[in-house]
Amino acid sequence: MKKKTVRDVDPKGKRVFVRVDFNVPLQDGKIVDDSRIKAALPTLNDLLDRGASLIIASHLGRPKGKVKPELSLAPVARRLEELIGRSVKMLSDCIGPDVEKAAGGLKPGDVVMLENVRFHAEEEKGDEALAKQLAGLADLYVNDAFGAAHRAHASTAVIAQFLPSAAGLLVEKEVQVLTQLLEDPERPFAAALGGVKAKIGVLENLMAQVDTLIIGGGQAYTFLKAKGLEIGQSVFDEGSFELAKGILSKTEGGRPQLLLPVDVVVTTPEGVEFEPTVKRVEGAPIEVAASDAIPADMMGVDIGPETRKLFAEAIGNARCVVWNGPMGIAEIPEFTEGTRAVARAVADSDAYSVIGGGDVVAAVEQLGFAEKFSHVCTGGGASLEFLEGKELPGIAALPDR
Repeated sequence: MKKKTVRDVDPKGKRVFVRVDFNVPLQDGKIVDDSRIKAALPTLNDLLDRGASLIIASHLGRPKGKVKPELSLAPVARRLEELIGRSVKMLSDCIGPDVEKAAGGLKPGDVVMLENVRFHAEEEKGDEALAKQLAGLADLYVNDAFGAAHRAHASTAVIAQFLPSAAGLLVEKEVQVLTQLLEDPERPFAAALGGVKAKIGVLENLMAQVDTLIIGGGQAYTFLKAKGLEIGQSVFDEGSFELAKGILSKTEGGRPQLLLPVDVVVTTPEGVEFEPTVKRVEGAPIEVAASDAIPADMMGVDIGPETRKLFAEAIGNARCVVWNGPMGIAEIPEFTEGTRAVARAVADSDAYSVIGGGDVVAAVEQLGFAEKFSHVCTGGGASLEFLEGKELPGIAALPDR
């Protein structure tokens, strides 16, 4: 990595402002998954071991510039305290006289956590005044929030203008892994993309890199329609339709090999409720249909059994696999079999495997396969933009070595 990292700085006796991504799922005020907190521990422990005091900042949810008690980082501070084995003082705001006083009194080894930075609307606007206030709390800025690195927010990018800055160990690792995928992957290299919408830039960039392109999930139906097939009531992304036709044309010669579903699991549109939470309506029909024979009154909700075998075989032949997006409606158990089959195929393979994207990571963790992957990206949107070839603002703002 060309950017300066914590390895290149001396934090001894310094107050270090560490931007992390502790945007963890909460249920009834309790943390459902603490993997993002654990992912930041190497950086936090390294700085503490070398004599720093820490001012930890993160966002949580989308409060849209308003104070929402249910999106307080207090539960996160308690969990972090347990994980690092030392006191973590939770502050009531991220700026202001009380915060400045607490930061000014820090001694080596002390840790404080700021309240949700998105309680201030200026955060997402990339406001310089807010960035300066945050920078005034510390002597050094470390960005270890890869999951927010694609955002040019006050605490993820702008603050780096006002403090000596460096990347954390997690950001360094994520960049190294994704750079390796784009520049020198082991071959054969397979990419499996699911989810609802086709990621236009990612598809175009990966087309030049991969040997096999596997497309499932909701975006597959846009490709099937581009082939002239009937997709019934299945999700259709009109904005990606021309892209899909272009990719079909470019892959006609088999370079890269393009794999689309040959069969799908279908149900009626009334068989799935999406609000307030995604769930299956009891008694709704579930059938398997060939991808060229989807009934006009039904919609695809998962890849079918023959497609699972097809995708698994391609993954089994690969030496490197990157996967983003579930193969079906992963929130509904009956429609997770495609995602499970792909996860199992990757787990059983010897390929170097990278998984990214919140929905698919959550599904794979729930299915018990996460530990089988070589690398689990902590940032879905950030990893996609990186694979698209875009420069991430939170990383671009850091100085080179």
